[in-house]
Amino acid sequence: MSPAIINLIVQLISGAVGGNAAGKVSPSFDLGTLVNSIVGAIGGVGGGYLLSMLVPALAAAEGAGIDVAAIASQAVGGGVAGLVLTAIIGAIKNKAAA
Repeated sequence: MSPAIINLIVQLISGAVGGNAAGKVSPSFDLGTLVNSIVGAIGGVGGGYLLSMLVPALAAAEGAGIDVAAIASQAVGGGVAGLVLTAIIGAIKNKAAA
């Protein structure tokens, strides 16, 4: 499996976890488990992509095999980005409902 696909899977999963964490930490940001997961996964992929663009050394090189540091950085970046995007969407939803 190519490192790019592995990075994408890690970003999706960590983003979904980050999105659900945002919903659990602050009920005002909670969009429901399914929507938290979807928004978080989108944020995880976007944040992981942005991170690999800004710091190319963190992206696994093609054909280099599995790099644990690159996967860990993608997991952290994806999780944080998923959390942030879910919090932003939750805040917007709450402002629109008020």
